[in-house]
Amino acid sequence: MSAALLIPALLLDAALGEPKAIWDRWPHPAVIMGRAVAWVDHRFNTGSNRRIKGTCAMAGLGITAMVLGWVVQLIPDFGILEIVFAAVLLAQKSLVQHVAAVAAGLRSSVADGRRAVAMIVGRDTATLDASAIARSAIESAAENHSDGVIAPAFWFLIAGLPGLLLYKMTNTADSMIGHRTPKYEEFGWAAARFDDLLNLAPARLTALLIALTHGVRAYAPILRDAPLHRSPNAGWPEAAMAVSLNIALSGPRSYHGTQTDFPWVYPEGRRTLDAADIDRSVSALWRVWFAMLALVVLIWLL
Repeated sequence: MSAALLIPALLLDAALGEPKAIWDRWPHPAVIMGRAVAWVDHRFNTGSNRRIKGTCAMAGLGITAMVLGWVVQLIPDFGILEIVFAAVLLAQKSLVQHVAAVAAGLRSSVADGRRAVAMIVGRDTATLDASAIARSAIESAAENHSDGVIAPAFWFLIAGLPGLLLYKMTNTADSMIGHRTPKYEEFGWAAARFDDLLNLAPARLTALLIALTHGVRAYAPILRDAPLHRSPNAGWPEAAMAVSLNIALSGPRSYHGTQTDFPWVYPEGRRTLDAADIDRSVSALWRVWFAMLALVVLIWLL
C-alpha cells in the first residue's frame, strides 16, 4: 500500500515542489515541527540531567509524530492525505532549484555564487572562490538528496506516514539541537544519535543509486572515503557523487571563522570546478530520483 501512495507523492513533489502561494499563507509542516523542537528546547534544556531530558523530549516528539501519522491514515480518504503529506515532506524539486540557483549565480559572478551557496550550506562563504562554491553546492546536493528525498521515501515505504513523520521530526530535531556545542552536547545527544540511526540505510542506498545511475564500476574509492566524513552517513552520498563525477569533494573549509582541515573525498578527482559541474550534480539528482521512482514502482508491482 505504501508503494502505491509513494508513486504519486514522488511525482507530485517533482512537479510542484513547494508552491510559494500556499506556504506564504499556511505554515509548512516542517516549520510546525521546528516550532515543536524549539518549544522543548526552551522548556527542558536547562539545569542538570540534560541528556535524560533531551532523550525524553526526543521520544515525546517522535511518538507525537507517529501518532499523528497513524490518525491521518485512519481517515477514509483513499490515501489522498497521505499522498499530500508525503509530497509536501519530500524535497526533490526544491533541492534541485536551490542547487541550480548556485550555478546560475556563479555564472553571473563569484559574488552572486557566494550569495546563492550561502542559502544551502553552513560554512563560511565570504572568501570562497569559484571551485569552492561549486564544491560546496555539490556536497550539499549529495547530502541533502539523501536527507530530503531518499530517506523520507525509504521510511514511508517501511512504515507509511507514521514512519515518514517520525523521520522528518527526528531530522528537524537533529538540525536544530543535534550540535556538539556546550548548549546542545547533552540535550541534543538523543536527536543526533537517532538521526544517525534512521539515516544509516538511506544514506547507503543513496550512494548505491548514485553509483549505479552513473555506471560506476570501481566501488573501492567510495568504501575508502565515505568513512572519512565527520558524519557516519553523509560521507556515503558525497563519496559516491565525487567518484561518479570524477571530482574531489570536502577538503579544508572554514566554519564561524575557524579553518578546519577535513580530508579530501576522492582526492584523485578534479579539484578545479565550475558551474558546469554543479549542473552535472543536478542531473545526478534527477537520475537518482528516477531510479528511486523505478524502484518504488517495482516494489508496487511485486
